Amino acid sequence: MNFESIDRVRPLLWNGEFLRILDQRLLPHQQEYIDCRSAQDVAEAIRTLAVRGAPAIGIAGAYGVVLAATKVSAERGQVALRHIDATLDLLENARPTAVNLRWAVQRMRAALSNMGAKWSSELEAEAIAIQAEDLAANRTMGRLGAECLIQGARVLTHCNTGSLATAGFGTALGVIRAGVASGRIAMVYASETRPWLQGSRLTVWELLQDGIEATLIVDSASAYLMQQGKIDAVIVGADRICANGDVANKIGTYAHALAAKAHGVKVMVVAPSTTVDMATVCGADIEIEQRSGTELTHIGGTAVGADAASIYNPVFDITPAACIDFLVTERGVIEHPDAEKMAEVFSRLSST
Repeated sequence: MNFESIDRVRPLLWNGEFLRILDQRLLPHQQEYIDCRSAQDVAEAIRTLAVRGAPAIGIAGAYGVVLAATKVSAERGQVALRHIDATLDLLENARPTAVNLRWAVQRMRAALSNMGAKWSSELEAEAIAIQAEDLAANRTMGRLGAECLIQGARVLTHCNTGSLATAGFGTALGVIRAGVASGRIAMVYASETRPWLQGSRLTVWELLQDGIEATLIVDSASAYLMQQGKIDAVIVGADRICANGDVANKIGTYAHALAAKAHGVKVMVVAPSTTVDMATVCGADIEIEQRSGTELTHIGGTAVGADAASIYNPVFDITPAACIDFLVTERGVIEHPDAEKMAEVFSRLSST
């Protein structure tokens, strides 16, 4: 597969001195980069959604660790770690729900604690490796997921799970890229994804960069399309996958999955193994991030609608494992995931 022809967007650029982040708050109308020169800059970019998507914020967090260590003078990594430990806590907690951020920062912590005199260059190499591994995983998942689809499939995706949300190629959008390139996918629908409009602002823009046509719909139109027999599969990403196969993903995912189950439409979740959190038993145990009510009351800084008595703005919801037909990671495809199947695959992962 000629990946370069269908995957041109990169949200994170490391130049050896600082991290350049494509500001996703401004897309699609402006393409501007933020230069992050400190761990605090990276944490702020994560918190304010300048960079978003579980794998992408994990990668950004890894580079944030590198930036935190740039001004430290120490003979060994373990000594350097003591100097920046509080800053790494700040990075790790910039957003609570997606497990990739915590995973990446903890991986960098563990690596640094075991490094010797060359810890500075080795720490940078570790972050670069995290980014490279994610890109390789996405390309593998794209192929595996596409092979699960019927020929000529018409698919719906929710939120943005493409290159903007990862190191490149994407998770769910990677499957769509691979499916289009191989001729398996004939039609792509993208839901707008309120309130941040990641579908209309990011997914549609990203696909157009790669010459892939997509039809934009409002979030609530998916059930009607399924009722008309116009969707064959729902393909989404994940911010955390539990030990029993429950999935936390962008708010609205559960509604799409319920509609899919009612109409015999397949549901596919695509995410790297770094998104799997075997320490979280089920979806009810996940902390769901709540964001400002102004995200609902304002669009582009302009107030819309009447003043509400109160506002409920969860960023994610939980899709039960029973709603999922295919869970795709770089380790393979799990059909109808449950606790037993998750343990078989991911306990093996932890022992290798």
